[in-house]
Amino acid sequence: MAYFYKPRCKCKGKKCTCGVSWAYIIDIGKDPKTGKRKQKKKSGFRTKKEAEAAAAILQNEINQGLYIKESNVTFEDFAKEWISLYKGSGIVKESTVRVRKHEIKRLSDYLAKLKLKDITRKQYQNALNDLIMRGYAQNTIDGAHRTGRMIFKKAVELEIIKKDPTEYTQVPKKQKTVEDLEIGNSLPNYLEKEELQHFLRVTKKFGLDQDYPIFLLMAYTGIRVGEICSLKWRDIDFEEMTISISKTYYNPTNNRKEYKLQPPKTPAGVRIIDIDDTVITELRKHKLAQIEVIMKHRDIYHNEDFVFASIDEELPGFPLYIKKIGNRMRRLLKLAELNTKLTPHSLRHTHTSLLAEAGVSLPQIMERLGHRDEDTTKYVYLHVTKEMKKEASQKFKELMENL
Repeated sequence: MAYFYKPRCKCKGKKCTCGVSWAYIIDIGKDPKTGKRKQKKKSGFRTKKEAEAAAAILQNEINQGLYIKESNVTFEDFAKEWISLYKGSGIVKESTVRVRKHEIKRLSDYLAKLKLKDITRKQYQNALNDLIMRGYAQNTIDGAHRTGRMIFKKAVELEIIKKDPTEYTQVPKKQKTVEDLEIGNSLPNYLEKEELQHFLRVTKKFGLDQDYPIFLLMAYTGIRVGEICSLKWRDIDFEEMTISISKTYYNPTNNRKEYKLQPPKTPAGVRIIDIDDTVITELRKHKLAQIEVIMKHRDIYHNEDFVFASIDEELPGFPLYIKKIGNRMRRLLKLAELNTKLTPHSLRHTHTSLLAEAGVSLPQIMERLGHRDEDTTKYVYLHVTKEMKKEASQKFKELMENL
């Protein structure tokens, strides 16, 4: 039963200027702890009819057991609670949690101090639209939207809010310029076969300690730089000539002592790669050289079985970190007079292109690279095979002309 009233006017006999409006009080149940009845009050209605209509909606929710007393928690505070629950689930990597925190910051620019229950669909959509206007990359905004949807979905699930304002919202697609289209149609950087041979020759001759086995292995297997840094000798089967990939290196601060080893991002990342005798021979040489380093620093060596480990006097045995390998590669590219914008990941694209050129099928390549689905790999593969098909057509034409 609802009770409707007009709060007492405070103008004390003068001409009313306070704009007193209609309000309602309605019983919403009993407190389970005290047994006392609980009431919901709401004011601000211009007429009694408006107050009656709003009370009727609330009464219907109560009768159907759908009433939720929304919390006054702000987006900022609930996001902190959510990230704690997300991290504590035990099914996400630390690196993923770190990404989610960055995505929350993007949304917090607009929503931080707003009560979760007051955020409208229009406000949320405007936030996404403004991120586009501020020039953020499409992937960045897509990520922020994914995180936003998870946060509000959890708030609904916990009965903190009634409705999810992210429903029916979407990330607007940025209108591409001619320059964007030209860049988008370009292939990722990779080395041609002759360039790779030249790069490896330069690496063997001028490379710093461990450079040659590192870049040879990356070029011949297509494994990621994080997988290289976390690789252990127990992962290499010299008899079967295989490498097992089951982890990746994580160290966002580049503090060599604070590294972590994490499982691959997807189940497909766990795999066994066949290697040839060229790689096996080089790894055997590298292992012998490493044994000498271990003996030299036996008292302080961080002996955790890493294949590629530091040999310096300060922290011998700690795994090489990703940034260092990138810097090493840049130095060698400069010496080889090759494109210095190439990165260790470019060797992965190079491996894809050369496998395609060798006639290896796309499913086989994706299995070797640890991809369940990867557009860039497909793009490189289709580009190479398209060129091969053109070459086949040209060869057939030349054959017929020479008859």
